[in-house]
Amino acid sequence: MKDFFDDAKQTRNADSQRQVNTFQASRGGAPTPQTLSRKSGSLLPEPLRLSATAMPTQPSSRPGMGALPYDGGTMFRVWAPNAQRVQVAGDFSNWQAVELQREPSGNFSLDVPGAKAGDQYQYVIQGKYGDWRWKGDPRAYDVTNSTGNSIVVDHNSYQWKHDHDFRMPPWNEAVIYEMHVGTFNDEPGWGPGNWQSAIDKLDHLTDLGINVIKMMPSAEFAADFSWGYNPAYPNAPESAYGTPDDLKRFVDEAHKRGIGVVMDVVYNHLGPTDLPHWDFDGETYGKGGSYFYTDWRAKTPWGDTRPDYGRHEVRDYLRDNAMMWLREYHMDGLRVDATKEIRMASGVDNPEGWQLLRDINDAVNREFPQKIIIAEDLGGDGALTHPDGANFDSQWDSNFVHPMREALTAFSDSDRDMNAVADAIRFKYNGSALQRVIYTESHDEVANGKQRLPSEVGGWDAGGYHAKKRSIIGAALTMTSPGIPMIFQGQEFLEDGHFQDADPLDWKKKETFAGINQAYTDLIKLRRNWNDNTAGLRGENVNVHHVNNNDKVVAFHRWDKGGAGDDTIVVVNMGGKHLSNYDLGLPDDGTWKVRFNSDWQGYSGDFGNAQSFDVGGRWNGKDGMPASGTLNNLGPYSVLILSKDR
Repeated sequence: MKDFFDDAKQTRNADSQRQVNTFQASRGGAPTPQTLSRKSGSLLPEPLRLSATAMPTQPSSRPGMGALPYDGGTMFRVWAPNAQRVQVAGDFSNWQAVELQREPSGNFSLDVPGAKAGDQYQYVIQGKYGDWRWKGDPRAYDVTNSTGNSIVVDHNSYQWKHDHDFRMPPWNEAVIYEMHVGTFNDEPGWGPGNWQSAIDKLDHLTDLGINVIKMMPSAEFAADFSWGYNPAYPNAPESAYGTPDDLKRFVDEAHKRGIGVVMDVVYNHLGPTDLPHWDFDGETYGKGGSYFYTDWRAKTPWGDTRPDYGRHEVRDYLRDNAMMWLREYHMDGLRVDATKEIRMASGVDNPEGWQLLRDINDAVNREFPQKIIIAEDLGGDGALTHPDGANFDSQWDSNFVHPMREALTAFSDSDRDMNAVADAIRFKYNGSALQRVIYTESHDEVANGKQRLPSEVGGWDAGGYHAKKRSIIGAALTMTSPGIPMIFQGQEFLEDGHFQDADPLDWKKKETFAGINQAYTDLIKLRRNWNDNTAGLRGENVNVHHVNNNDKVVAFHRWDKGGAGDDTIVVVNMGGKHLSNYDLGLPDDGTWKVRFNSDWQGYSGDFGNAQSFDVGGRWNGKDGMPASGTLNNLGPYSVLILSKDR
């Protein structure tokens, strides 16, 4: 989750500064002496002059937190329990101070006539010990940049065009594509990719068969290049990617194509840099202040900025953020990062963190029961997805990715443990296949000292025979094992190396490895039962009935209700030997047709093109199955998928 490629990031940040300044100028946010003097956190030698415009003298009676426009003005409400006074200054007051009024809850609020969407602002806070400072709004819905001004946003102004016709695909039909907006569709140099450049490639995902995008975190972070796991303003979309309306347009265009969008959110820590929350109201308690734990629980692998889940105001802040993405941006779900660092602190169970996770899931289930909430915990703990635990809908599954990558990347065939592969195929949380998201590549699995699967397999020859063969095996196991399948951007055309936020996808590889892209497309269509003959791949049921650790073959039966067009057999040869006249068990007699053969030369000219004919099932039991059949050919490092016509 940490970006270890600072040198490349700094280089691209420097190269992109002219474009960034031009973009910010278009939003009224180009650096000027005036904006620099208002940098969040900078101290004031004396109080700001009060605006001469008549203002209300009572707190706002309107509900909500943050800067919320109404007809004729904007309501400002901010939590600052230790502040003596809180003011707001912005375009609407010619940057003179408007005094907010204290509420009993520790909030300060005011209805400010004339303040409107698009106005920039900051808070001016007199801290507990009398000092004054500029502060960005921790609940800002937009910012000029991570150290600049907050911007008033009217979320009701965007006119959704396609959203009303969209329905999130059933979870057993979902195929997820993990996307990093900054590198998904970009050219080296200048700024990162953005919402519009990502829209330009959505048709590729449609053709591939993807129906859910999981975006890496896209809330405002420090600088312009990042993985996104360092949120400074959790409610504000990253300004280098575009405006809030640009993000809504991206979601709208995805929905137009039948693709749901899931946002990655980070609640295990904030920042750790460019945080308006830090020392917000003048009382740090020896650490960061009211938003953060200030004892040993503050420490995380990314800085001492773990939110204080014991404060209901902080839990509300994070829960409200989760609901904002679902309500205002019409996201179809959330992926909650590193939940193990929420439910635990320094290896010790943290009940307050469990409470936050339950609060979020309870709120979503009340208002949006159809939207999916996914935990990234990687602790193998079924309590994350149990109703009596955190009650997530699903979780990333370490019990799949780690044994699968170990088998796929093993140097020698003898090192591949097919029993471990079988266990990875059949694993479930709480008896439910949909409670796990399965994959062989993710942003974490292709960085942090690791590389993409083709590079791990092929080394310098990441586009070679073995890299291509085992990439398809990994894709086939992901698309045919029980669970919600996910691929990482570029995996479909054999992107190699390791993931960096400054290294865009090489889209030329889509042409170079067009056959690999076709193999992924074919597998996704089978997973989604497009031809109405592999319905079992969407079902809950699996029986790994054949494990041959000598020849490195595993076969398993997938089904939903069972019968022709439903029962599906997957045969995986993870060894380098070509196998002929290979017997294995089947659930039924009759003709089992080959729906997919990864050794086909259409996927790559250097594949063996082993001709695997349809299999005649006979009532002669084998492998604990009532019937059996013989595969005339099973190519090396190959996958066959069989089913019967309805």
